[in-house]
Amino acid sequence: MSEKYYITTPIYYPSGKWHLGTCYTTVICDAIARFKRMQGKDVFYLTGTDEHGQKIEKVAAEHNTPTKEYIDKVVTDLKNLWELLDISYDKFIRTTDDYHEKAVQKIFTKLYEQGDIYKSSYEGLYCTPCESYWTEAQLVDGKCPDCGRPVEIMKEESYFFRLSKYQDRLIKLLEENTEFLQPATRQKEMINNFLKPGLQDLCVSRTSFQWGVQVPFDPKHVVYVWIDALTNYITALGYGSENDELFKKYWPADLHMIGKEIVRFHSIIWPAILMALDLPLPKKVYGHGWLMLGSDKISKSKGNIIDPFILSERYSLDAVRYYLLREIPFGQDGMYSNKAFLSRINSDLVNDLGNLVSRTTAMVEQYFGGVIPAPQTATEFDSSLIEVATSTYAKISENVDNLLIPEAIENIWAIIRRANKYIDETCPWILAKDEQKRGELATVIYNLCECIRFSNVFLQAFLTECPSKIFEKLGITDKNLMNLKSIKKFGTLTPGLKVTKGEALFKRIDIEKELKELEKIAESTAKQAKAEKKEEKKVEENVLNISEITIEDFAKVVLKVGKVTACEKVKKADKLLKLTVDLGEEKARTIVSGIAKWYTPEQMIGKSIVVVSNLKPAKLRGILSEGMILCASDDEGNLSIVAPITNIKAGSEVR
Repeated sequence: MSEKYYITTPIYYPSGKWHLGTCYTTVICDAIARFKRMQGKDVFYLTGTDEHGQKIEKVAAEHNTPTKEYIDKVVTDLKNLWELLDISYDKFIRTTDDYHEKAVQKIFTKLYEQGDIYKSSYEGLYCTPCESYWTEAQLVDGKCPDCGRPVEIMKEESYFFRLSKYQDRLIKLLEENTEFLQPATRQKEMINNFLKPGLQDLCVSRTSFQWGVQVPFDPKHVVYVWIDALTNYITALGYGSENDELFKKYWPADLHMIGKEIVRFHSIIWPAILMALDLPLPKKVYGHGWLMLGSDKISKSKGNIIDPFILSERYSLDAVRYYLLREIPFGQDGMYSNKAFLSRINSDLVNDLGNLVSRTTAMVEQYFGGVIPAPQTATEFDSSLIEVATSTYAKISENVDNLLIPEAIENIWAIIRRANKYIDETCPWILAKDEQKRGELATVIYNLCECIRFSNVFLQAFLTECPSKIFEKLGITDKNLMNLKSIKKFGTLTPGLKVTKGEALFKRIDIEKELKELEKIAESTAKQAKAEKKEEKKVEENVLNISEITIEDFAKVVLKVGKVTACEKVKKADKLLKLTVDLGEEKARTIVSGIAKWYTPEQMIGKSIVVVSNLKPAKLRGILSEGMILCASDDEGNLSIVAPITNIKAGSEVR
């Protein structure tokens, strides 16, 4: 039976647009999960979204959208991002999932019945964006120490978790188990700043909002984030359900990977909850640094979003993954800049990897008719090359175990750079001119192909597009030449494989030109966002507002019954749907309508609607709209399509 490995990211809060900083933790965990799978471990990789709380309720209200509907859209965007980045998670949990909410209620009840939760009232300094209470001493310049925003005094009846009861056990945990919380600086911070000064009992229910899991025995209370969100790591495995086989199989977690801003939650509050439930603790919690832009954390709230969709589309998925995995010193804050990103593509992916593959495959084609030769006569440079290649697995394995991902990448590149140097040392173009050196040339070309294979086997854990292209260029189709077992011995590559040079793996970038292009894209995106808001507001006003008209005006309006035959969302427009409508005419019409807050495309398909059929066509988001749908709305902003109550033929006039 293979060894189990359970790895988790934090569950993300769906309050707006996703950005490159969001991707950082998930791409790191994906690389670790992929490498562990390659090692033969039974990996379970969990990610998801934390969807309850006052902040999300407020954001949805600001968008004039039902809370769950707003969340569904943002979560879909996140899943699309993970699909784009080829994230190999095994499960995606949403805290609005029914099974999770039921398990949370069971956990809350259990803790209450055993006396670890009690009812009282609370007054404190509260930061709504962070959903955290703070003491006066913890504030920085009178503001939240995490996000720097103002706090407010809040008082309400609440249930409390006896966090103080577990203070001594938590101190012992962090002082004696140095592997539990890393890096070491986080241990000292938690002990000195939170545990030693004394823990206060923790507010674990709220009455000031309703968007959350109800306390089953006191419905006016909703379960607060600490028990709701943190327990996802066990409810996702079936804890508290009728089928807890996954929980029995994978818990405790081998690694909780989190950002440094939530270390306190995962190294103090979460272990205390598990202690109260009499459950094993996770083996390791790692609090990494932030991805920074200038001196600020990349954040939607800061307005300095770097769009991973744009970067991936323009420069490739592997370029984005490589930058996140290679550039940032893990455990510390990392600095993003467009120039550093583009420079890393040129130096590592184009010059090193791409150049090695291109030169080698070209020489196979030129000197050996495109067929990998068998090694023959050794050269004086072979042994040092082979030593670098064969010693790499142990180094990378240790790197991944110690969460030193940039160092693991660097060890792969050690093979690539050594192979490029080997070309310069052996000068195959000179060997090719001497028939007596033909045996050495064959050895050199074979060794280069084998080094590419070695490095590419490792790369499969970190990049997800180019490894398959490299195997294809080398003519490798045998899965046994693609796994970690195949790199235990140098020389496993089968001679005689047909090589194809093909296109370059990565295109060289004109950095100065691209920097200007990225600036233009950033400016265009900002302008487009403003234009969209203005246009969507205009569309909404057309839908919702009815001006006073005369009978003569009304006589000019032609209303017809239409049947929606197709419907889709308008890209990058939250409120717009593009409908294909049958009005009984020879050709169906396209109508753009600002109803996406109230109706999904699936809900609209097949509906009968009433259309202003003689409205002058107008372009909305570049789409020619040939009519307007009639809707009704109330004072609370609820909207409903106007439709015939009985089935009536498309094209029938409304009189």
